[in-house]
Amino acid sequence: MELEQMTPRRPYLFRAFYDWILDNELTPYIVVNTSKYGVIVPQEFIQNNQIVLNIAPHSVGQYCATNEQVEFNARFSGVPQHIVVPMAAIEAIYARENGIGMGFEDEPQYHQDQCETPPQHPKPKTNPFRVVK
Repeated sequence: MELEQMTPRRPYLFRAFYDWILDNELTPYIVVNTSKYGVIVPQEFIQNNQIVLNIAPHSVGQYCATNEQVEFNARFSGVPQHIVVPMAAIEAIYARENGIGMGFEDEPQYHQDQCETPPQHPKPKTNPFRVVK
């Protein structure tokens, strides 16, 4: 089977690094390319088409990571926001405290034609392994 026919690696590597960072009691941050289709983040915090987000369980609510996207609720300058980040938009995940993590390479599956209509974003599901209260 050719690489283009396989599912993208990014969601699997993302979840592995997320768990590894948390298991080491560090803070996971992601670098998001805000020019990608489907990204929903506060516009005022974007710099050079990027935003860095803290996705630690104590910083976000209703966290849900699927093969398609990461979705959660967070506060920015005290204002609650619903955040949606498609996997194609995640450029890196790293630990805030030491910068160790992983940058993601381009994958052919993320270059397929984009939808012409905005994606529907259902309410985030509760992650059975980490419940954020």
